[in-house]
Amino acid sequence: MLYTLVNCILSENARMSGKHFFALALMALTLPALAQTPQPGPTPPEDIRHSGFVYCVNDVLNTFNPQMARSGLMVDTLAAQMYDRLLGVDPYTYRLVPELAQRWEVADNGSTYRFTLRRDVPFQQTQWFTPTRMMNADDVLFSFQRMLDKKHPFHDINGGEYPYFDSLQLADSVQSIRKLGDYSVEIRLNSPDASFLWHLATHYAPILSAEYAHQLTQIDRREQIDRQPVGTGPYRLDEYRYGQYVRLKRNDDYWRGQPRMEQVVIDLGSGGTGRLSKLLTGECDVLAYPAASQLSILRNDPRLRLSLRPGMNVAYLAFNVRKPPLDDSRVRHAIALAINNVRLMQSIYYGTAETASSILPRASWAFDNEARVTEYNPEKARQQLKALGIHNLQLQLWVPSGSQSYNPSPVKTAELIQADLAQVGINVTVVPVEGRFQEARLMEMNHDLTLAGWATDSNDPDSVFRPLLSCAAIRSQTNYAHWCDPGFDQVLQDALSSQQLSRRIEHYKSANHILSEQLPVLPLASSLRMQAYRYDMRGLVLSPFGNASFAGVYRDDDHQENPGARQMEPSAEKTSAGEQP
Repeated sequence: MLYTLVNCILSENARMSGKHFFALALMALTLPALAQTPQPGPTPPEDIRHSGFVYCVNDVLNTFNPQMARSGLMVDTLAAQMYDRLLGVDPYTYRLVPELAQRWEVADNGSTYRFTLRRDVPFQQTQWFTPTRMMNADDVLFSFQRMLDKKHPFHDINGGEYPYFDSLQLADSVQSIRKLGDYSVEIRLNSPDASFLWHLATHYAPILSAEYAHQLTQIDRREQIDRQPVGTGPYRLDEYRYGQYVRLKRNDDYWRGQPRMEQVVIDLGSGGTGRLSKLLTGECDVLAYPAASQLSILRNDPRLRLSLRPGMNVAYLAFNVRKPPLDDSRVRHAIALAINNVRLMQSIYYGTAETASSILPRASWAFDNEARVTEYNPEKARQQLKALGIHNLQLQLWVPSGSQSYNPSPVKTAELIQADLAQVGINVTVVPVEGRFQEARLMEMNHDLTLAGWATDSNDPDSVFRPLLSCAAIRSQTNYAHWCDPGFDQVLQDALSSQQLSRRIEHYKSANHILSEQLPVLPLASSLRMQAYRYDMRGLVLSPFGNASFAGVYRDDDHQENPGARQMEPSAEKTSAGEQP
């Protein structure tokens, strides 16, 4: 049914200290310094369509630095506009392609990586920074050393947490980062890691400006690096109003060529039917993550277009394994038996997702077709709970209130699970939480269950397993189950030590087997990525790994070309000698 619909439509440590909670809340209140007090009235100006477009999404921003983000709008959408990485991923072939690294070499069986950088790449000129040089090796060293070196002067700025790479224990994996020349960098690992290049190709690995960092140090304003960002991407931050919108302006010096639209407004202010109404009335040009229940409206309106693609994402239910009785895997399995996943597919996704048979999405090359974790059998669930002496169990289920790329209706999903568990004698209280407060409170470990999900811009299985379920991911605050199994971690490490795909696949099958037995999380759905937009919008690329650059987006009635603009390069360079499978 999933792929039929695609064809039919097409013909994101233990208890958290008060210090960390305060830092997180403070960042949100002051992010960025240019943010103004919200004002009444319409958010973007009326004339935006003369020079740009409006992208509507329901999300909260905690930082303008993808290195410090856990998921969501910053990584899924904004990073591709404001920053570039060393490598990218072709959204059509799923292959690594050059970005700021023009070429790369792999040596020592996957322990040494040498990158030749692209020349003549300028950083953005903003209200707060004017660059005096092009991007070079110093910027690459700064970007990675900030995350990896705890003694680096910028490491602890704005909290010192880099969730994605902390969950991978990258600081322990990297032996050295060396500048071989102004445009050449070498990274040595302590041991081979077959997934390393894929992690560098995620939006969690942007290249920042070392010159900007030096300037902020001189004026004692280092915290601004994550609030007033500077990158090399096609668009620069111009204005931000908390909870209302982010305005991006064109980077006229973008190294691939001048973006076609002068500005983009990311509208944060509407959720649910409000966003759909804005799309229908023309207040929004693009609607991210439309609800699956709205598909019939979107498909039947001649003014709209709809894009769908299989995504590298998974929605799941996380059990807090540190709290009794959920510390018993038998209880977790009984709860899983009580959840009617078929109804979730029908009521939440309307055929735009498939039941997840493992935490690894089908888009990954290590997906196991034989994996099975979901079965609906409420009578068996009642018998197991009775045998375990579990009666009148009271649980809290925490759920994000906004739509996500992997779950368009989290609150409704929680209510359906609540009703299912009531049938087997489990009373569930649904607790909606938002953004930074969800992240902070989940790490306090007071929750019993939480609805969560993961979307990654890499189809390497390591980008799912380690950030969500490794022991290190507890400390990096991305492991909401608080589950730690050294044997599981060792299987993941063994998978990284081999460059042979067949051997890695076998290791990941073993990892899936451990998860199906222990069940720290219950995979629910792997969904299509959806994007609705006005009929006159062209050049939008919907990737399985997140939104691509908006540099090539334009309106079909805009025939004026900017004089002197350089020719746009393809978004994915498929013929470079640096391309790797």
